[in-house]
Amino acid sequence: MMEHKGYLGKVEFDAEAGILHGEVVGIRDVVTFQGESVEEVEEAFRQSIDDYLAFCKERGEEPDKPCSGRFVVRIDSELHRKLNLAATAAGESLNSWVSQRLAEAVADRFPIRKVSRSSRPPKKAAMARSNQSKARSSR
Repeated sequence: MMEHKGYLGKVEFDAEAGILHGEVVGIRDVVTFQGESVEEVEEAFRQSIDDYLAFCKERGEEPDKPCSGRFVVRIDSELHRKLNLAATAAGESLNSWVSQRLAEAVADRFPIRKVSRSSRPPKKAAMARSNQSKARSSR
């Protein structure tokens, strides 16, 4: 996974086409990118995010934000009681305690590579604008 401006991108290799292609995950709009090398796909990812944000601004729309930091989990009342006891015993709020346990559960499983601008000249970027426009229009 890659990260730029809070957005996450997932990349896959298309052996038939000989390219790396990806999609921004965690948002409803469709934003894609591709490249023939790691450097190209990273630049294309950055450019696609920047294009997406500019496109939304141009249209006067708020861009989708990836993950608000809030989600509802429905669990059995007995498990809820036990979690609350564990948090109390640790001297923490239930939110803080559960957040820490979840962070520990995924700490090493999903490394995210921060993608920053390099000193290299920009390379070609691809974004599925027509798909994005269709996604926005269908809301």
